[in-house]
Amino acid sequence: MALFMGPDAYVSPAWYPSKQEHQKVVPTWNYVAVHAYGPLEFFEDADRLLEVVTRLTDLHERPRAEPWTVTDAPEAFVRAQLRGIVGLRLPIARLEGKRKMSQNRSAPDRAGVAAGLAESDLASDRAVAALIST
Repeated sequence: MALFMGPDAYVSPAWYPSKQEHQKVVPTWNYVAVHAYGPLEFFEDADRLLEVVTRLTDLHERPRAEPWTVTDAPEAFVRAQLRGIVGLRLPIARLEGKRKMSQNRSAPDRAGVAAGLAESDLASDRAVAALIST
């Protein structure tokens, strides 16, 4: 199983308007997670690793004005670096996802949580606020 976490955030009970009504509120955590299940394969073949590293690098460098490529580094250096990597492949047989975004709360409480998180300096808090609002 591989676990992939999305945005997550602490939720203060102070953000719930219902706190003023009955005080029956506690802190919680909002999050998104996916569990991917399948047979795991490890590999250390240098050519296969080079292909994976090159694709990953190209993906992340593509938006840059002057993208760096793996071939910009000396080949012997790259080959030496590849010896420190163990590749893995996980053909996905089953996915399970969980999204806890205050959906158990009233609409006013959800709005209060979204507003509270939207004011945070943390990007993950603001991402959760956006998910609550959708």
